[in-house]
Amino acid sequence: MCGTAEWAGKALPTSQQWEKVARGTRGVVYPWGDQPTPAKCNVRENGIGSTTPGDRYQRGISPYGAYDMCGNVWEWCSSESTPGRRELKGGTWTSPFSRATPSSFNDAAESMCDDDTGFRCVTPAESLEKLLGL
Repeated sequence: MCGTAEWAGKALPTSQQWEKVARGTRGVVYPWGDQPTPAKCNVRENGIGSTTPGDRYQRGISPYGAYDMCGNVWEWCSSESTPGRRELKGGTWTSPFSRATPSSFNDAAESMCDDDTGFRCVTPAESLEKLLGL
């Protein structure tokens, strides 16, 4: 798979983990709530035409403090949709806003590499606690 996290000693989130971080425990439609607001993320309608820095959309932050959970790049998840294919979440700067909802389904072949696809890492709580000395 083009986007893995093994090199960093971490893992890709499952699609369920990814979606919970994006939507919170209340299950809102977007990271910022239920109001459709394309101006809070990097999607096609905004006309930027490329990726943006991760902290550009301050008003689009998720309940867990994660940025860019809608738009910017599709993000690989560890969840396999069918053999050889993994789920992608979040939409991208090339996507219309309607495809950037965290609950939208998309997948791709594990061998796919594209300029609108990336990933974020997860780490087990135990590893984080050990790193922080807790």
